[in-house]
Amino acid sequence: MTTVRGARARARIEVTAAIKDEARRQLAAEGAARLSLRAVARELGMVSSALYRYFPSRDDLLTALITDAYDSLGEAAETAHAKAGDIAPARRWVTVCEAVRAWALAHPHEYALIYGSPVPGYSAPETTIPAASRVGLLLIGIVRDAHRRRGVARTPLPAELQPEARRMAADLAPDLPPEVVTALVASWAQLYGLVGFELFGQFNRVVEDREAFFRHAAAQLAHGVGLVFS
Repeated sequence: MTTVRGARARARIEVTAAIKDEARRQLAAEGAARLSLRAVARELGMVSSALYRYFPSRDDLLTALITDAYDSLGEAAETAHAKAGDIAPARRWVTVCEAVRAWALAHPHEYALIYGSPVPGYSAPETTIPAASRVGLLLIGIVRDAHRRRGVARTPLPAELQPEARRMAADLAPDLPPEVVTALVASWAQLYGLVGFELFGQFNRVVEDREAFFRHAAAQLAHGVGLVFS
């Protein structure tokens, strides 16, 4: 019985992977809004009722694809950070940012799925949060390390922003100053804005040497959160 159950488990893993691969192909060709379980089943030679045993709805399949994309991006960023070794936090920050850009350029349709236009009628469940948080937590960790070592520069906040800054710090990184957490949130958004502008064509006929431009912009983001290059 154990052998049979193992074979069934392997078969399920293989079919699940095939479904996801076909769904990714459809994302690239048609976009997330037009993803269809029936179309996926047809391309795989499955009846729809069989596919529903793996993914009961389109939203379940989308959630799996989104989680996989976030995890793939997070793994790429974490791997680059680990390979960088014990270099200055500011340089580790730039390394992670460059890894995010490289992953996006290599996986444009998956990047569009997680950071592009929302899919009509779909709302990502909370189960996607751990995967979606991986890059952000990595960047917070870099700033936390700098704060513990040599401290980070702080930019004073206007009075009207201070209550929100304290709330964000309490939620995201209670051990970091509110000024730094506010800068982190802004830099996180700017990072994905930079990547999105390049990926979706907004830099066409504007920025030619995009690698050098991005590296400089990532360094400016590092300065913005109080990191210092040494």
